[in-house]
Amino acid sequence: MEFLGLPATLVALLASFCFLLILILTYAWWVSPFLTHNKLKRCGFVGPNPSFPLGNIKEMKNNKNIKSSSASTHDIHSQVFPYFSFWQKSYGKVFVYWLGTEPFLYIAEPELLKRISTEVMAKRWGKPSVFRNDRDPMFGSGLVMVEGNDWVRHRHIVAPAFNPINLKAMASVMSESTNEMISRWSSQIKIGKHEINVESEVITLAGEIIARTIFGLKDESARGIFNRLSALQMTLFNTNRYVGVPFGKYFKVKKTLKAKKLGEEIDQLLLSIIEARKASPKPKGSQNDLLCLLLQENKLTTRELVDECKTFFFGGHETTALSLTWTLLLLAMHQDCQNQLRHEIQQRLAQHNHVIDLAMLSSLTKMKWVMNEALRLYPPSPNVQRQARDDIQIDGLTVPKGTNMWIDVVAMHHDPELWGHDANEFKPERFMEDVNGGCKHKMGYLPFGFGGRMCVGRNLAFMEYKIVLTLLLSKFSFNISPTYRHSPTIMLSLRPTHGVPLIVQPL
Repeated sequence: MEFLGLPATLVALLASFCFLLILILTYAWWVSPFLTHNKLKRCGFVGPNPSFPLGNIKEMKNNKNIKSSSASTHDIHSQVFPYFSFWQKSYGKVFVYWLGTEPFLYIAEPELLKRISTEVMAKRWGKPSVFRNDRDPMFGSGLVMVEGNDWVRHRHIVAPAFNPINLKAMASVMSESTNEMISRWSSQIKIGKHEINVESEVITLAGEIIARTIFGLKDESARGIFNRLSALQMTLFNTNRYVGVPFGKYFKVKKTLKAKKLGEEIDQLLLSIIEARKASPKPKGSQNDLLCLLLQENKLTTRELVDECKTFFFGGHETTALSLTWTLLLLAMHQDCQNQLRHEIQQRLAQHNHVIDLAMLSSLTKMKWVMNEALRLYPPSPNVQRQARDDIQIDGLTVPKGTNMWIDVVAMHHDPELWGHDANEFKPERFMEDVNGGCKHKMGYLPFGFGGRMCVGRNLAFMEYKIVLTLLLSKFSFNISPTYRHSPTIMLSLRPTHGVPLIVQPL
């Protein structure tokens, strides 16, 4: 017996394969998520009804173009997360939504977050598997994504690299790179070009700083990594994808292959740098960079070193650069605050013989208030994701093992119930006498995450932020450009869609 000229045995095999494929897809796309959906409902969680296998992705895409109707410039939640803002009105601050066949427990309620986090030890938190797989080209198994005992091991190896002695050695690199940028700006201003896109400039600066502090590099290799990471970020987070849908990466094969290729190119660049450093362990002037410190520990494999360097290169420049960008925008909007901060900088520099060191930076109290308020209004990391490794019992509810959690930092940072009627106003003085800015719940302010998985490099970020802002405000004044369009957006981080053009004047 033959069919279309094919032997009967081959026809039978093809039929069996097709039948098996249909069974697998049916289970993965409908049966399994349907059972999980019912389980979550029995556990007491409600939310928008999913339509498998896409879950709520279609609704989220349809709501992406909804803009905030608020008159407040800084009231950004309904603009950057319109679907969450919409769903909150129906389901409150805790509900379940679905990315494909993956359920996510949405949390914008700090008390619930506190209760859950007290029940879970740090290494029993994980990152959602769907994100670990999706973001593998960018982070691999670096500290951001690694799990369990491996996370504990990586944390213990990496954390000492950010001690005050090592940070002090990195300060001169930050000042030198910033002064080079200032020289470029001054040359541009002299020929009458006063409008500068501070976002692109500061991101480039932060990329150079992190390349020098990680690798001791200031050459084409560093720019090659930076450019490829930027392209990878655009590929992964600025396209319509089907994260959470089984086999969803095959719906966008071209984008998937491009991300994979970029990830491999970054790996090869980093591998060549690491191998060269191993062959010549202490090149002049780079004994205190992060790679040297990690190599001295000799506790990470080459693959792990590549992933950690990749993680720090992205996280180390992105969050700091965006914090500075949003701060410069806010200071341009609020000239009184800019002048007060500049006056403080001039005073502290005079008191410290015009030397920018850790002691001088720690004396900048108003700058700390401004930084905290900028991180509140425009948190570079707009959300935190977790995954429960065991069942969590809380308030009569059961969060089943394997449940993904999405903590909406932007929502909590702008919640009037936590911050008062002026939650969407720029008021650095709210941090004058309270490290939490007067927030009614200590878990309502999470600029660098929370718990054991809080950002390990935050002290490096603080120091870089203060050095760059000190030098910039000492040389220039900043005003809003008429071409600026306020349109914050999410592309893994919270960033301006159209850049931040400012009018820069020398003092």
